[in-house]
Amino acid sequence: MDYHDLSVYCQRLRQEANKTQQTVADDIGISRATLNAFETGRATDIGLRKILKLLDYYGYEVRVQPKSALPTLEMLLNEQG
Repeated sequence: MDYHDLSVYCQRLRQEANKTQQTVADDIGISRATLNAFETGRATDIGLRKILKLLDYYGYEVRVQPKSALPTLEMLLNEQG
C-alpha cells in the first residue's frame, strides 16, 4: 500500500463509520483542511504522527515487517485489473 492507497483507504473507513471530516479532525486534533487534503491526495505528506492518530482512531495500527519477495494478493489483483 502506498501513500495514495492509504489516503483512499482512510477516506473509505471514515465514510463507513458515517463520520464527517470535521468530526474526525476534531476527535484526533487536526484541521479539517489537513484531513481533506490527505483524503483527496492533495497533501504530499501530513506527517507520520497524524497518520498514526488517524489509523488508531479507526482501530488500525502500522506494523513493521520484513519486505517479502513474493507479491501480495493486492498486487496480484491490481495486475489483473
